[in-house]
Formats: sequence, structure tokens, C-alpha cells
Amino acid sequence: MTQALLIVDIQNDYFPGGAMELDGSPQAASQAGRLLRHFRQASKPVVHVQHLSTRPGATFFLPDTKGAEIHPSVAPIGGETVFRKNYPNSFRDTPLLEHLRRSGIDQLVIAGMMTHMCIDTTTRAAADLGFQCSLAHDACATRALSFGGTTVAAAQVHAAFLAALNGAFAKVQSVEQLCASP
Repeated sequence: MTQALLIVDIQNDYFPGGAMELDGSPQAASQAGRLLRHFRQASKPVVHVQHLSTRPGATFFLPDTKGAEIHPSVAPIGGETVFRKNYPNSFRDTPLLEHLRRSGIDQLVIAGMMTHMCIDTTTRAAADLGFQCSLAHDACATRALSFGGTTVAAAQVHAAFLAALNGAFAKVQSVEQLCASP
């Protein structure tokens, strides 16, 4: 079994002052950075995914803006793979699947933003493609959502999506637990 870290969309626009600030983004990024250091020290593969908005009317992750840049807490270093995507699913219209298969990777540890969107979609896709997934719950962040006149707090959105993913699509764990695993 070969494991890789997949860091999805930890980008400047999700942080305070950004165009789409998420609840708890600095803390989640700090935890993702800790997981990244763990993978680097173990010489395990790391893949970064960066979202660039190309749809008309997009308000964040606009190409060639500071907001679309990967946050310094998880910035790629030489030799680490970076894929750019234009959809919530990190596998859609990207070479991610081909890269992982060519590299013999069959286990993914996933961290990133937004829990309810790109993390959910990417984790489900990875599981459907046969990858064994672990999801670092404290290295992810999201925001409040509204539907039908009801606003759901970010913490509840986060918990609901993690609960739905846990078991069927991923093993949801803390960064502490993931760093303690061989």
C-alpha cells in the first residue's frame, strides 16, 4: 500500500480578508501544515490541488490573483505535484487519477477546504475510484450555509458532512491520529 497526502484548495481567498472567508480556516491550515510536515519527513508523496474559477460571474479564486494562490502554510516545495482544477471534484478534467495510478498510490489522506464542497466531492470520487481514504477532520474548514430560510452554522455543516463521509467513503480522523499512524 502506498499512501499520499492530497491537499485541496487551501488558498488565500478562504482566509480572513479573502473573498470567501471560511470559519476556522487559519486553524485548519495550521493542522494541514502539520500533516504536510509529517508527510515530508516520512518522504511520502504529496499532491496539492489549486482551484481556479473560470465560470462567468465567479467572485473568488480568480486566475492570476493573490486570492487564488496556495496559502503559505501549505505552500508546495520542489518536487511536489500541483494540479489545477476548475470544478469541485479534484479528479474532473485533471491528470490527478492518472498521476496517482502511475505512482502506485492506493491510499489518500485528504485535507483542505471547503468541507461541504470540494472535500466532500473529491473524497467521494476517490473512494468510488477505489482509493482507501482517510480524511483529516481538523485540517478542513467550511462556512455556514442557508436553505429554505434556515441558516446552518459552519460547525454543523462541517460535522454533518464529516458524519456522512465517515465509514462509507473515508476514515475520518484527527491530524494527531493520522501522524501517529505508520
